[in-house]
Amino acid sequence: MDLRRLHRKTAPILFIPFLLMALTGVIYQIGTSWFGLSNELGSFMMDIHEGKFLGGKLVPVYVLLVGVGLLGMLVTGVVMIKNQRKALQANAKRNVRWFHHLLALIFFLPLLISASTGVAFRVGKAWFGLPARPASILINLHQGAYLGSTLQSIYVLLVGAGLIGLVITGIQMTRTFRKRNLQAPTNS
Repeated sequence: MDLRRLHRKTAPILFIPFLLMALTGVIYQIGTSWFGLSNELGSFMMDIHEGKFLGGKLVPVYVLLVGVGLLGMLVTGVVMIKNQRKALQANAKRNVRWFHHLLALIFFLPLLISASTGVAFRVGKAWFGLPARPASILINLHQGAYLGSTLQSIYVLLVGAGLIGLVITGIQMTRTFRKRNLQAPTNS
């Protein structure tokens, strides 16, 4: 199976869900921690973050699909980087692809942890009746709560910004958004 093709074909499908999850997660965490975001607006951000706009029964399905999508993109991306030995060499051409690879390597582990624990939390509670204690551990891992309130917000901001950076640089490399060399029309 061609990982590059799978990665490139999946990216446009997941572009908006990834962007929504990253933005709303960051807005919720930073807004409630640093700016006193109202409960109403905070709840609205979480509704978007979890896909509640699709209806309550589809929340775990949405979280599962987007989470597995993120895990798949992370794994296929890192495998492609590993197979491409020159990806981050000092003399490598510093372009969008180089920056995308750099972000992927930096944010691989935090995004892996955040995605897997977010999915396990939501699916575990909705479908398997996950008890409060394990659910609390999963959501604390997902949010970086183990770092303390100040570092938690910084962690969420950095991980969210990392995902947004990956999404933006990644979508620029798809055929839909890639710059094409257009020939100037000739006058005949």
